[in-house]
Amino acid sequence: MNLHAVIKHPILSEKSLMAEGDRQYVFRVDDKATKQQVRQAVQAIYGVTVERVRVMVMPAKTRRRGQRVFIRHSKWKKAVVSVAEGESINLYDSD
Repeated sequence: MNLHAVIKHPILSEKSLMAEGDRQYVFRVDDKATKQQVRQAVQAIYGVTVERVRVMVMPAKTRRRGQRVFIRHSKWKKAVVSVAEGESINLYDSD
């Protein structure tokens, strides 16, 4: 799998921004990606040393639109990546 296809985009939520103080970053990754592939992709793209990768599958959810219309959002996979001491990832760089 291509390294740029493994990581779809970073997740910028309030909870994930609080984890940045602990050198942890949250990414949405491909459903078929493994921990080793996520580690290699983050190290190659962002140029940091990855200490730990935790991967979890977020369940599918059903939402309502009106009284009778139900919309189902598919399941997806996210990864929490911990980088080495003294290193960081700049997720807000516009370049």
